[in-house]
Parts: sequence; C-alpha cells; structure tokens
Amino acid sequence: MTTTNKRALILGITGQDGSYLAELLLSKGYEVHGLIRRSSTFNTARIDHLYVDSHDTGARLFLHYGDLSDGGRLATLLSTISPDEVYNLAAQSHVRVSFDEPEYTGDITGIGTTRVLEAIRNVGLECRFYQASSSEMFGATPPPQDENTPFWPRSPYGAAKVYSYWITRNYREAYGMFAVNGILFNHESPRRGETFVTRKITRAVARIAAGQQSELFMGNLDSVRDWGYAPEYVEAMWRMLQHDTPDDYVVATGTKYTVKDFLALSFEQVGLEWEKYVRFDERYIRPTEVDALIGDASKAHSVLGWKPRVLTPELARIMVDDDIAALAHGGTAWIDRPTWS
Repeated sequence: MTTTNKRALILGITGQDGSYLAELLLSKGYEVHGLIRRSSTFNTARIDHLYVDSHDTGARLFLHYGDLSDGGRLATLLSTISPDEVYNLAAQSHVRVSFDEPEYTGDITGIGTTRVLEAIRNVGLECRFYQASSSEMFGATPPPQDENTPFWPRSPYGAAKVYSYWITRNYREAYGMFAVNGILFNHESPRRGETFVTRKITRAVARIAAGQQSELFMGNLDSVRDWGYAPEYVEAMWRMLQHDTPDDYVVATGTKYTVKDFLALSFEQVGLEWEKYVRFDERYIRPTEVDALIGDASKAHSVLGWKPRVLTPELARIMVDDDIAALAHGGTAWIDRPTWS
C-alpha cells in the first residue's frame, strides 16, 4: 500500500464508480470522505465492506449527509473536511430516466456541478477537482470520438453533462482552479445498477440459467458501445488529478460491440442461445437514440500512462459469473473486488 497524507471527498460514493474509487484511494492511504443522500433506507451496500477493510489497513472512511441540490451544505462540508481532491461522481445517471425527469436531471447532473465548483471557490479551498463527464455528450457525432470531437447530445442527461463539462472548463480558465473532465465511455462491473443494460442482461442470464426467469425484454439491440471495466476507469480518474497540469481526457477501450454482441457473449457463458429468450419491448426505446460511441483514449495513454486491460468479452464473463454467484448466495457476491497494487 502506498502511504499518503492526502484527504479526498467523493460525491456519489455509493455508486459503482464511487465504491471502486474509494477502494483505490484507501489502498493508497488516503483519508476518504463520501457524500450520501439521506434516505429512509440505506444505500451503502457497495461500500459496506470498506468499513472492515479500512479498520484492518488503518485507512479511514467517513460518510456525510448532503446533496448536490444544497450549495450551502456543500460549502460547509468542504470547509470542514478541507480535502486535497474532490471527485464529483454524483448525478442522475440513467439516460432513459432523464427523458422522464429532465428538470431534475438538469438540476443535479448539470447545475449541481456549478454548486460544487462555486462552493470550492467561495471557501477558498486549494484542491484538485474531478468532473465525471460522459461519452453521452457526443451523442450523434460519428465515432471515433476524442477530446476534440464536437458534442451533440441526444438526451437530457447528455445535455446536462455537456453543461457540466463546460462549466468545469470555465472555472479552470476563469479562476485558475485545478479542474479536469474525465470523458468516460461506458464502463461496467458487477456493481452496475440493475436497470442499466449490461447488468440487466447478465442478471437475467443468471436467472434464466437457474430456471428462475424465462424471458428478457429489450429495446434497441443495434446500438454500438465501447464497454470497459469500471475499476480500471477510476484509476484513470485518480491519474488525472496527479498530473502536473489540469486537462480533459477521454477514457475508453477503443473497441466496438453492439448490445446484441453483449447478449451473445453473456448467454454463451452459460451455454445458451440468446435468441431463444430475448423479446422486443418498445418501452425501452429512447425518444432519440445514440447509434455509436467508440472512444479514442490515445491522450490518456500517452500523457497519463493509462490503458485498459479488460475488454468486453472478459467483462461479460466477469459480470455473468458474479450474478450467478450472487444468485447462489441469495444476494450480491461482487467477486470482482480488485486487489490494488
């Protein structure tokens, strides 16, 4: 484990990326603080094991109630915690849901970023800021997409992320803040939410193989995506904040697979043919579709020394195996838990 005296604040720590990032930072000796929303039910399953791990390793993890809709609370927390690094991973992050809740998505995913940046500026905090940008910003722009590709979002979520991208750059240029955008293409894991297409598929495959489900209803199977492995992508986030100068980076594998390909790979893992179980449901079609997202991460490779190792076929295997194990144990197994060097 690398020893450091750094302190980090993760907004969105209970999500897929937040949990992996917390693991990475704790393994490096960080004191990690996380923002969670107050709810009548606990939503900390992805990070519960870190309390045990942090006790064993001597690292520290602290959780604080707050929300990106409350700029005053953000300022109070930043002043109290005084982090060296702030990672904004919090958002309404489901693309299809953003069509149903465009105003909420714009407020949290878009304006929420301004609230964080303004709180940092008003507190006078000398910290490094990471903004989780998204390949959905490119939308209808043909691939491959890199840092110079024009944005053409096709959803309220993508539009909100474009706003966050530019406001992050504006604060960097206007106030000299160390603020970076990580333009991450699709990245998945067994910790991905069950309503996201990859996890929806692998969970259904496990249940179908176990005889607990007979059909899987899907929308557009022809969408092309660049799928990577979430634990590797959070390492890229960290590397961006360790670089000497702030900049923006695409993080992707550069490979292309359709949703149909992911279905085939997942069903093959249990020896089944996907065509026998998948049914079309128009409810899963978006008002405006994104046909193809394929990233060019050459800049991250050359400047940060980052490159992906897990590609889509292995990713599908990891996720299917974990969902099978989870089903056998009556819960979430998350056997993918990484061992950080």
